[in-house]
Amino acid sequence: MNHDFRCTMSRRAFLAAVAGAAASASMRGAHASAVDERQIKVAPGEVRLNGAGGPSTAVWTYNGTVPGPALRLRQGQPVRVAVENGLDEDTTVHWHGIRLPNAMDGVPGLTQTPIRPGESFSYEFAPPDAGTFWYHPHADSLVQIGRGLAGPLIVEEAEPVAFDGDLLWLLQDWRLTKDGQIAGGFGSMMDASMSGRVGNLVTVNGQAQPDQSVRAGERVRLRLANASLARMMALRFEGHRPVVLAIDGQPCDPHEPEDGRLVLAPAMRIDIALDMQGDPGSRHDVIDDFYDGLAYRLTTLVYDNASPIRPHPLSAPLALPRNPLPELDFANAVHQEIVLQGGMMGGGKLKGAGGMMGMTMPGMNGGAAWAINGMSMTGDGHAGMAPQFMLERGATCLLTMRNETAWWHPMHVHGFSLSVLSRNGEPVPHRQWQDTVLLAPKDTVDCAFVADNPGDWMLHCHVADHQMAGLMTVFRVK
Repeated sequence: MNHDFRCTMSRRAFLAAVAGAAASASMRGAHASAVDERQIKVAPGEVRLNGAGGPSTAVWTYNGTVPGPALRLRQGQPVRVAVENGLDEDTTVHWHGIRLPNAMDGVPGLTQTPIRPGESFSYEFAPPDAGTFWYHPHADSLVQIGRGLAGPLIVEEAEPVAFDGDLLWLLQDWRLTKDGQIAGGFGSMMDASMSGRVGNLVTVNGQAQPDQSVRAGERVRLRLANASLARMMALRFEGHRPVVLAIDGQPCDPHEPEDGRLVLAPAMRIDIALDMQGDPGSRHDVIDDFYDGLAYRLTTLVYDNASPIRPHPLSAPLALPRNPLPELDFANAVHQEIVLQGGMMGGGKLKGAGGMMGMTMPGMNGGAAWAINGMSMTGDGHAGMAPQFMLERGATCLLTMRNETAWWHPMHVHGFSLSVLSRNGEPVPHRQWQDTVLLAPKDTVDCAFVADNPGDWMLHCHVADHQMAGLMTVFRVK
């Protein structure tokens, strides 16, 4: 099922909405903090990824759709999401990028008992940050995400932000057979030890190569979320100049991306502003050219024939309001380092729960292909995972991530946002905070965060094959 996920309003309607929201807020008074109740059922379903004329594909869904319903929440308002498991296997939901209590983080064994078939679990949290996030399983995640389980989560700013439209593109990558069914072979040795399970069809909100209707002169906020298992993306907007507003839900200094390409690794989100300066009736492709020689058209911006809604681009400032992230204390910071090792061409021996493993082909028989600081943790998470390091609550942690492998790794931290300080010794501009930091081969990235959220937290590569084959660890905030 295709979702447009579009919210468009004129300037007059926008001002009316602001006035209405203010009046509504004053009327709500004491009810403003009432719990927002939501329900999600996980169950098998069928979709037509190539449109009405294409084959029907058996998938796993949230509330019967792929992607799942767009959950729009309010910053700071408590929410309770009751998740019912209609699959024949355990599942959980991880609220990716949300700074929430550890017990709501959705890691089976580590933070909660998995949701058994036919059972339900209620997740309760109050999202402290506005921005673009998403939700997905953290049990059998390689298969469950690969069969379609992903949905967008938007936390709206406390005060409305002035755009003519609010678009969301949730991007998914599928490996399909010739008859349009999801291919088997999840967790193969080749995928596990190299670039992961990259598919052969990419969808935007559940549809392959859809047209996106726009109007000349409008300014839109476009929220991009990469829900792929492994596919890296680098998007070019032909004839347009995107301005990056936020990364992984956290506002940054507005800036144009290097070479005009938006690099979006699995699990990452980027919010951009697009001023639609094309001519009425024109068409402009959005191209993904991350992999050399394998560029393809993701979608097309299609201008209607109406006159521009304004003669010149808006002059209003683009910066989004910052979220209430804790202040970093560099003077008393604690330093930790994690080193990513292994993979095909990685060399060396990997250490697992049973001690040193031999020099067999990495990733064979579901074994470890990767390690962090010489230790491989495989699977999705489980009880009794020994923490890689421990932090006192409230401490500032300077975290160095060093990629010694020949492959790309988007490293995701649960429960926190990281201030990205430097890459290979060079300062990172634009005051960027991220929960998923992409490391190119041989990269070293320095980050910082405040350990203000107690519990055992996962840190892992979000190429699902890499996580399952050992590129995962845990740290503890006491």
